[in-house]
Amino acid sequence: MTALSHADALMPQIATPLVLALPKGRILGDACRLLAAASIHPDSDCLDEDSRRLRFATSDPMLDVVRVRPFDVATFVAYGAAQIGICGADVLMEFDYPEIYAPLDLGIGGCRVSVAQPESCADDEDPARWSQVRVATKYPNITRRHFAARGIQAEIVHLNGAMELAPGLGLSRLIVDLVQSGSTLRANGLRETEVIAQISSRLIVNRTALKTQPEAIAAWVARVRAALG
Repeated sequence: MTALSHADALMPQIATPLVLALPKGRILGDACRLLAAASIHPDSDCLDEDSRRLRFATSDPMLDVVRVRPFDVATFVAYGAAQIGICGADVLMEFDYPEIYAPLDLGIGGCRVSVAQPESCADDEDPARWSQVRVATKYPNITRRHFAARGIQAEIVHLNGAMELAPGLGLSRLIVDLVQSGSTLRANGLRETEVIAQISSRLIVNRTALKTQPEAIAAWVARVRAALG
């Protein structure tokens, strides 16, 4: 063993902070209030949507926070870039990553994934008679599974926003989207016809991290669970 390698061996191992992925947008405030109840306080500009920073220290030196798009939280955790995260159940349903374990329903971000159609569509039109339908959505996997279970082939028009415009402009017959109050649907001449799933946000964990750092991960899960209580 060289003198350098011997010195390296004698140096204490410095643990690196775990990374918690938080979603930008509508539930970021609720997520941060939940973290505050668990005595976890990210840097103040974490809540500032105009901040260009994406990674933030917290009041605990063993936890950092990254702020990413809601659809990306699951990907960051699944691939181990973040060990834990807060993620909508809709995202988990869409991607269905086997690398993710979701131990806690946080009871925030309540909404639903629903099918909607124009108000002008006839009430007596029976979707059970359809063999194919064109649907605009950002949830292609959820949508295909939903209609396939009814024996209907869904042709997907993949949009990341403004789904409500699609039927009126002839882009699709239906939409599948996230609905909270339904006011956006009504303002654009649509009505909700079916709820595919009720949605809330979950605490998610990378399964490999859970095996390699069980005590650290379990401690954070317990801390958030206590805050929920």
